[in-house]
Amino acid sequence: MSRNFNQERLMQVLVAPQISEKATYVADKNEQVIFIVTPDATKPEVKAAVELLFKVEGESVQIANLKGKVKRSGRGIGRRSNIRKAFVCLKPGQEINFAEGGAA
Repeated sequence: MSRNFNQERLMQVLVAPQISEKATYVADKNEQVIFIVTPDATKPEVKAAVELLFKVEGESVQIANLKGKVKRSGRGIGRRSNIRKAFVCLKPGQEINFAEGGAA
């Protein structure tokens, strides 16, 4: 880690891993792991949080903001919340296995 980050902040940056068919495909093809992160998370923070929590080395981070869909229920109209996803590229040989509940 190049900068000093607040450890409590890093614990809260990652919300959940994204586990889906597409996420599994991306993980196999590009050696990336997808996380849902807090809306104000920065790339260096995400990288530091992954390195801290999973004891792996990250290479780079791409971030995507997904807009929430508008959904109807009867006459009412609601909106799902926006989601921020982080695609964390791991260094070659590094792996995170969520099925076992930790770093492999």
